[in-house]
Formats: sequence, structure tokens, C-alpha cells
Amino acid sequence: MFDYAWPSISPDAIVSFFSLTIGFAVAGMCATGYRLFAEHFPSFRLLEIGPTAARFASIPLLMFSAPFIIMRNTLRGRRIEGRRAEFVMVATVIAGLWSLMSGTVVVMTLQLVLTS
Repeated sequence: MFDYAWPSISPDAIVSFFSLTIGFAVAGMCATGYRLFAEHFPSFRLLEIGPTAARFASIPLLMFSAPFIIMRNTLRGRRIEGRRAEFVMVATVIAGLWSLMSGTVVVMTLQLVLTS
């Protein structure tokens, strides 16, 4: 009866959405996994403390858990310090882009492992 064609979503947009969500999920899992073995959540201060080998070892952890750390610090800053909403918006965009990049790495790695 009605011949209306719904706009379709491109496959690239779907892959980007999944990369974004997988990036945030992996960030949360990395941060929570770190907290299982330490008494606190990971922080960017891991790059400043400890011996040099421990600093280099923390880089992969921080690369993948950075969206979680950024959002956690931003929301805590908004609640405790009363930071402005514009700052929260900019930090959310940065965390989202970082999550998109790290999620893309995870998706590409999964595709490589599952197809070979």
C-alpha cells in the first residue's frame, strides 16, 4: 500500500558503531581487571611511578582502558568539583574517539584471528 523506502544504514556505519561500543567495553574490562589485582582503578599516573619497566608495561593497559579512565575522571570532576558541562562534552568526545580507535584495533584483531 505505502511505497516508502526507509533509509538504510551503511555497513561502514554499523562497523563504526560496533567498534565504538566494543572499545568502551574493552576499556571497562581492562580497568576492572586491573582493579582485581590492585586496590584502585588504573590512572595515567602509572606512567610516572615505579621503575622504568613497569612504566612501559602499563602503556598497553592505559591504551585500552583510557576511555574508561577519561569518562570516570570527567564524571567525578563534574560531581565533586562542579566542572562545566562544556568540559564534560569535550571529554566525552575525546573518550568516544579514543574508544572508536581502540575498538577498531580490537575488531580488526578479532577479524584476523577468526578468519585465519
